[in-house]
Amino acid sequence: MEGQGGLRPLEEVIGYRFKDPEFLKEALSHKSFASESKTGVYNERLEFLGDSVLAAVVAHQLYVDYPTEPEGSLSKKKSQLVSRPSLAHWAAELNLGAYLYLGVGEETSGGRTRQSLLGNALEALIGAIYLDGGYGAAESFIRQWCMGRHGRLAETDYKSRLQETLQKKYKVPPTYELTRAEGPDHDKTFEVLVRIGKRTLGRGAGKTKKEAEQAAARNALEARTNDEAVTED
Repeated sequence: MEGQGGLRPLEEVIGYRFKDPEFLKEALSHKSFASESKTGVYNERLEFLGDSVLAAVVAHQLYVDYPTEPEGSLSKKKSQLVSRPSLAHWAAELNLGAYLYLGVGEETSGGRTRQSLLGNALEALIGAIYLDGGYGAAESFIRQWCMGRHGRLAETDYKSRLQETLQKKYKVPPTYELTRAEGPDHDKTFEVLVRIGKRTLGRGAGKTKKEAEQAAARNALEARTNDEAVTED
């Protein structure tokens, strides 16, 4: 099944017009579509390329942003920023799932919202931009869509930051409690509480448990920033 609405709207969203549109179509073609349509063209090679380009841009930005950090700390930050949840988050910001070419089985099983598939497609899109327009074009795209408002790469690993914050103050890590899971297997919604002892620090929801936990951790961090009181059960 072809992605929703053709590919021109996606080019407008990302701010890049492909000289060779076949690169973009390949980046958005899942293996299931290639198999069913007999094209033999899918995005795994572009994903491999885009992963390396993304890593280079992220590493450069971290090197600039943290001039006194040692290699180990920079490596940890890079791993968090290019993790699957981060890539899926950025892909969702682009509504990339709506443009994917999927086979029937992948379509009906919720492939357009699956984190792993979205992350792979984003890496493939980066690879396609690199081949079509060079490193500068790929770097511009990454900086536009994978960086925060204040010039630093967008943070998506809120769990790690919350744990570091609480370990310093309480010497114990937070715990996460699943409070609700609703919907069919291919489209569930999870709700999670994050606690320190008996105190509830934050709440979050997501399409996976990990996504819900990240949302709860983000909520807890925002509450701490705003000096909001935690609630007692």
